[in-house]
Amino acid sequence: MDILLIGGLWLDGSAWDDVVPQLEALGHRAVPITLPGQGDGRADATLADQVATVVAAVDAASGRPLVVGHSAACTLAWLAADARPERVAGVVQVGGFPWDDGKPYADLFEVVDGAMAFPGWEPFEGPDSADLSAEARAAFSARAVPVPEGVARGVVHLSDERRFDVPVVVVCPEFTPAQAQEWIDAGDVPELARAKHVDLVDLDSGHWPMFTRPAELARVLADAAATV
Repeated sequence: MDILLIGGLWLDGSAWDDVVPQLEALGHRAVPITLPGQGDGRADATLADQVATVVAAVDAASGRPLVVGHSAACTLAWLAADARPERVAGVVQVGGFPWDDGKPYADLFEVVDGAMAFPGWEPFEGPDSADLSAEARAAFSARAVPVPEGVARGVVHLSDERRFDVPVVVVCPEFTPAQAQEWIDAGDVPELARAKHVDLVDLDSGHWPMFTRPAELARVLADAAATV
């Protein structure tokens, strides 16, 4: 199966370099996506540009792909399901949840000179970054791509209720499946509360398992591909 890989904020397609060969060894075609404004040098990219890139990858896939979103990009993966519910076999959300209609995509940190730069590690101290070594943190900081304002402050638009028929797997790294279920039941994740098929999978890692647990993450994704 084609497995489309979308990194979260500040990441380009190379974030999946350690996951791709693991997925290919498991018999899948891994397609890491470099998003407009996050690796192609475009400072004027918008959320709509990123959505269009993901949807184009869905359209170009062989058969019905599995769409994987990490962190903020969980929303991008869900937007792909909204745009192509009949083409997406399933959505995997790693370390995050999709925003609902009308929410800003990722207006989370200060925007300076038209971009939201990586804010440093202070906001992510604790379970998010506990498994990242000092070397891994330095490498992440050096490669982090400032996210264009047009992406960070773009507004999520969802319109096709057939998205709720698309199977969803939530990979729970720095939080537990029990916590995720509690948030869904409490109404904090309204999109997943309405989804008809949601599985929660534990993964013992921090927020960036593609760097710290690539083999384990690949196995989780392959297992998800087998169930959708």
